[in-house]
Amino acid sequence: MKVGVPTEIKPQESRVGLTPASVQELVNYGHEVIIQDNAGYGAGFENSDYLNVGAKISSSAANIFNDADMIVKVKEPLNEEVSMLSENQILFTYLHLSSAPDLTKGLINSKAICIAYETVTDENNRLPLLAPMSAVAGRMSIQAGARSLEKPLGGRGLLIGGAPGVNPASVLILGGGVVGENAAIIAAGMQANVFIVDKSEKRLSELNSQFGESVKTLLSDEIKLEDYVSDCDLLIGGVLIPGANAPKLVSRDMIKKMKPGSVIVDVAIDQGGCVETSKPTTHAEPTYIVDGVVHYCVANMPGGVPQTSTLALNAVTLPYVLKLAQEGYQKALASDANFLAGLNLFKGSVTYKAVADDLNLQFISPETAISN
Repeated sequence: MKVGVPTEIKPQESRVGLTPASVQELVNYGHEVIIQDNAGYGAGFENSDYLNVGAKISSSAANIFNDADMIVKVKEPLNEEVSMLSENQILFTYLHLSSAPDLTKGLINSKAICIAYETVTDENNRLPLLAPMSAVAGRMSIQAGARSLEKPLGGRGLLIGGAPGVNPASVLILGGGVVGENAAIIAAGMQANVFIVDKSEKRLSELNSQFGESVKTLLSDEIKLEDYVSDCDLLIGGVLIPGANAPKLVSRDMIKKMKPGSVIVDVAIDQGGCVETSKPTTHAEPTYIVDGVVHYCVANMPGGVPQTSTLALNAVTLPYVLKLAQEGYQKALASDANFLAGLNLFKGSVTYKAVADDLNLQFISPETAISN
């Protein structure tokens, strides 16, 4: 199979779909890999690193989209990339379609086979291809929040860990999943006063065992969220419904009651955000202020640390890329229900129910789609 890796063109996105080590694996199995010129440069990989393991270098994305059977990316394609996709071509990347109706329409019209990293599951119903980027984003959320709390950036002027004789900042984390857990690791390590809210008693019990007294866990059904939101200095939005829009847990009225200079980092912004006032931002202009509260809503947070993120992502995506290349999409997906869960669009049909429901589109089961 011919596997193509174009340069990511989303603003301030320097990750790359395949590392040289991943390319070498594909080449060893007899596949051809085409990398766009300098696609890996921002993540620390030179053209020569790819050439040395058997890749070919192409000067343009158009050539890659024209020649490849499968396109491997990191972020969702932008309009100019969607226009280059062709019928029956495999697109394997993060998509987040529930919050992207125009992108979804474009991909439907392309009739490409679109497999989303973020909805592939495992035997425990976890999301193995989303987890590493959620971990990175969770850890980065505290770094970003701590910086945004500084006065020159509009924050309250607080040091997140306090100082001798001075109380630390209060950090409220919504969601105890991978984002929340990793945010708590960094926040607790910086000696903040950390709270995690989740709806699962089982998950909170696990977090209690992990963190002990360094993190306070709260069952969402047993608290008045508004009180904790108004008291916190830094709020981390880390809730997730796989493949669907994030629920709006924090209303505009709640934000109005927060302390001036408080900070919100909405990691869920890729799926629409869990805060009513959230809107996507970029690494170049990461924050804005609403009702005196600093909002950090960068939609590709892990893109800020492209080398770490690319290595972490490839560690989990490579086996799936190899499976598609070795077996073709039909056998690879039909033989693995967890992998099949990643199929969001198939030759013009919507095959992920949450996407169909959120965008009011007709749904066809992925099993039915690939059997036709």
